[in-house]
Amino acid sequence: MRSLKVLGIFLCVVALASIATANENKMGIHDVAQVTFVAPMRVGTALLPAGDYLVRHTMEGQEHVMVFQPIRGKTPEVKVKCTLVQLGKKADQTRTVYELNASNERVLQELVFRGDTAKHVF
Repeated sequence: MRSLKVLGIFLCVVALASIATANENKMGIHDVAQVTFVAPMRVGTALLPAGDYLVRHTMEGQEHVMVFQPIRGKTPEVKVKCTLVQLGKKADQTRTVYELNASNERVLQELVFRGDTAKHVF
């Protein structure tokens, strides 16, 4: 019984470590990152509630797609197309750029993750 607990803890630690140390890919970005929205954020056509999200950069054919998956809660994941724009140097901090629409909602415009050499533009 005790060995099962130890094995379970070990597997959790390995999974978290692999997410935390996700390597930068050839495009100059991390495949997996985490972002926190302190207020509801419109991402594409979806309005995501405030909270923590696991963000995966994927490719669908030739298109770049960001997948926002809530870390807690039952909000469905959201996919939105993005464009990569090269930065002059590695980003020294994570940055979320948004603008307010006519309904006073935050609309995601850009995401920059610390250590990346490109930003995601929506």
